[in-house]
Amino acid sequence: MAGCQLVGNSVFYGIERRNCPCQLGKFAGVPLYQRLPIAPMTNISASLSMEGPPEGYRKNVGICLVNPSKKIFTASRIYIPNTWQMPQGGANNGEDLRKAAMRELREETGVTSAEFLAEAPYWLTYDFPIKVKHKLNRKWGTNYKGQAQKWFLFKFTGNEEEINLLGDGSEQPEFKEWSWRLPEQVVELAVDFKKPVYEQVLKVFSPYFSSDTDEDHSTENEPNQREVCKQDG
Repeated sequence: MAGCQLVGNSVFYGIERRNCPCQLGKFAGVPLYQRLPIAPMTNISASLSMEGPPEGYRKNVGICLVNPSKKIFTASRIYIPNTWQMPQGGANNGEDLRKAAMRELREETGVTSAEFLAEAPYWLTYDFPIKVKHKLNRKWGTNYKGQAQKWFLFKFTGNEEEINLLGDGSEQPEFKEWSWRLPEQVVELAVDFKKPVYEQVLKVFSPYFSSDTDEDHSTENEPNQREVCKQDG
């Protein structure tokens, strides 16, 4: 049975049977099925929907790309100083969402070497701040409140030379630098209105980051930040 609770200035959409299983792929010894972690209700400003994106929100896909050391790909926005995020983008009407995620990953980062690991079992939404809302709706010719996102987890299987923030050339570049970061750093560096969504996404995918592996973590503190490459196309 669906239900909702008012939390601050938002609505958190949930299901009474909260411990529904989340289908996850095999990664680092994690079982095929894991119970879905539910974020604590305190300070939640994102909303969650099991059935589909709520009306009034732009359909969007988010990509959590991890490397073999379980660090997450993040990039800084060209026109928004000191703001880092995971790749994301709009999904076209009728477009398969996993294919949309791979398309957005390619368009924004040039990455095509990625193995699908998991899909979040619900939609997460966030509202645009007023200034952002007006700017984007003027750009898109729409009247969206915010974005409804379906998140996907992929493992990067290529060489880092493949990463190119000019993307595949089909869209204008959005990022100027990229880096592999720990989950807590991803949340810390995100713009404030996306932080609750990032927290929930990383809770859902947490089995991949918390499982024991024999991987060498000695490189965790090594600098690996990169700037936009291949400027000459």
